[in-house]
Amino acid sequence: MFRRSVLSVALLAVLSTVTTTAGAAVSAEPHGGDPTGRFDRPQQGFASPRTVLRDGSPRSVGLDPAPIDEALGRIDGWTRTHPTPNTDHPLYSGAVTLLAHDGVVVSRETAGYAVRYADGAGTELPDADKVPMRTDTIFDMASVSKLFTSILVMQLAERGEIDVDAPAATYLPEFGVNGKESITVGQLLTHTSGLVSWLPLWSAYPDPPSRIKAVMDVAPRTTPGTNYEYSDLNLITLGVLVERLTGKTLDKVVAERITGPLRMVDTGYNPPAEKLDRIAATEFQTTPPRGMVRGSVHDENAWSLGGVAGHAGVFSTANDMAILAQTILNGGTYRGHRIMRPDTVQAMIDNHNEAFPGDDHGYGFELNQIWYMGGLSGAHTAGHTGYTGTDVVIDPASRSFAILLTNRVHPSRSWGSINLAREVLCTGLAKSLAVRPKRGRDAWYTGIGDASQATLTTLPLRPTGPVRVNFDAFVDSESTDLLVLESSTDGTTWTAVPLSVSGRGAPDETVTSLSGSGHRDWWKVRAQLPHAAEITLRWRFTTDARYTGRGISLDGLAITDSVQTLLNGEKEPHKVQADGWQLRSR
Repeated sequence: MFRRSVLSVALLAVLSTVTTTAGAAVSAEPHGGDPTGRFDRPQQGFASPRTVLRDGSPRSVGLDPAPIDEALGRIDGWTRTHPTPNTDHPLYSGAVTLLAHDGVVVSRETAGYAVRYADGAGTELPDADKVPMRTDTIFDMASVSKLFTSILVMQLAERGEIDVDAPAATYLPEFGVNGKESITVGQLLTHTSGLVSWLPLWSAYPDPPSRIKAVMDVAPRTTPGTNYEYSDLNLITLGVLVERLTGKTLDKVVAERITGPLRMVDTGYNPPAEKLDRIAATEFQTTPPRGMVRGSVHDENAWSLGGVAGHAGVFSTANDMAILAQTILNGGTYRGHRIMRPDTVQAMIDNHNEAFPGDDHGYGFELNQIWYMGGLSGAHTAGHTGYTGTDVVIDPASRSFAILLTNRVHPSRSWGSINLAREVLCTGLAKSLAVRPKRGRDAWYTGIGDASQATLTTLPLRPTGPVRVNFDAFVDSESTDLLVLESSTDGTTWTAVPLSVSGRGAPDETVTSLSGSGHRDWWKVRAQLPHAAEITLRWRFTTDARYTGRGISLDGLAITDSVQTLLNGEKEPHKVQADGWQLRSR
């Protein structure tokens, strides 16, 4: 069981839903209006448990297809090129993407090849021997496997068979040695156990029993509960715990309690030989001497444990992972099969790492990681990445998810990270969701990329006294990508103006810049400036080298002094000069 109170979570879920005459639970909309297709109408609670995925166009659920198409174009292009100049190989061999919103799969695309190279040097196979990506290509999910282990652990907690706040040694006595006696199940789930990130189990120990014993015997690197360190050993331990309590191997428990009930027909460990033609190749390995790995788990430690481990080993498809993502959005149910209660799902997407800012983590899911969640980032945005080039990102606030599956380690892990592609796909989906103007028919918007600047500048103003500035701002950015209001009396030297801000998630104190993500609300912003004979104001948004959110919207620009209106942005948009901004209705 969980010692944390789940009553308030369950009550919140009840209060945030209403029942239709047909008996289906749907989210109550706190702001009024239909939240479908909206980024600025974050939803509470879970989707109806009756929600079943179906195919449809972006427009059918109120999405703008253009940002999705732009993102998919870049995903496709990176199978032929690399974003880093003068790189002599593409970012990855191939990719499958799937985007969904409000129960509708709005995009399912393929790019590149599942099998492309003959060796670790990147020698291309003859065209006749290459295997193109398909929508049902099966991928080695790598660390996304950790979600399956975490779900099994939370199912056991839901049934009262374990307590996430209890020491793991309660259930695995051999684990409680060398300073690990107090490490809790919850600390293993949130990577706050103090265990080292990795051990060379495959090379340093002769067989599976000795490799598991090495994990049971290892001492923590740091005092449990005092820091965050992502560790495969946490989930290897939990996999052993699941096997101990169920009396079955991990692969069988996953099949019986997750993939079987959800009909995830292509998901599991050690895929059968008859599916080999659909499996994406991973790396050409020389140490250990495995050659081009295809159909066997890439992770050496999982491979040395027979392909079944708590941290890696699951193979899956985009379609199957979509079922799992929608199950989470539905509060643990899909097609009438419940694998978890809503309060259990909530515990998986609530942040239990408040003591470690930036390392937000639920009981299994990573949370609010802009480096791969991009514009979908938020307090309860949940996901996980896999070393082989996979990820899933689930955004309960917009009832959306994004899945990117690549074989980026084919033919070599040294070819680099695909985090940019992960971020681009999520941000494309976020930008397709609407932020409606706070006032009137349109608002100023900028969605500039990395290392860029956008300015919105007034004409010179001639006030008769102190100046008041009022405007509305919708801010969704990396914390270091800043929107500032600046003033100048000579058009050359600019000074940041102090701002008072109100709204959900707004800063409490006076600030000189605005940034952040996840609040998804229009902020009311006010400022005052002393009298000057002539003054020019500009809104400037600047991004740093990496990571961006959905962008910035401004509306209701109003500048006055005690006797006159100096600028009415709703009626006089022509009196501001836009560089990197545009007027948009969404």
